[in-house]
Parts: sequence; structure tokens; C-alpha cells
Amino acid sequence: MEQLLKLLRSIRSDIDFEKEAALIDSGLIKSLEVLTIFVEIEKEFGIKLPVSKIKPENFNSAEAMWKMILEGRDLK
Repeated sequence: MEQLLKLLRSIRSDIDFEKEAALIDSGLIKSLEVLTIFVEIEKEFGIKLPVSKIKPENFNSAEAMWKMILEGRDLK
């Protein structure tokens, strides 16, 4: 999880990803940033995620993203 938080902070250092649970719903991150995060997660964790994973509930919090990463590792 710390690896993910470091990645997220490198993209948006102004957001407290450990506490925020409504990144999409509150408008803190926009669609272009979601795509950036998606691509960076694939690179950082060496996984290939299906495009169907790009949906708000998977990016609303760091916890949701971490769950998506763990599921992606299982697909390898």
C-alpha cells in the first residue's frame, strides 16, 4: 500500500490519499488524472488491468485502488 501512496503523492501531492474516501465523488481527481493513475499503476506494479476497471468506485480512494491492484495481481 505504501508503494501506491507514494505513486499517488507523486501525481497529486496536495491530496491526503490516506484519509480521502471520495476522490471522484468530491471532484478531487478528474478523468484525465484517473487515466494517468491507471497507467502508472500498471507500470509501477507490473500488471495489466482490463479497461473495464476504469470506473469511479475503483478510484474513489487509495483503498479501492489497492484492492484493484491486488485483484490485478491475481490475474497474472
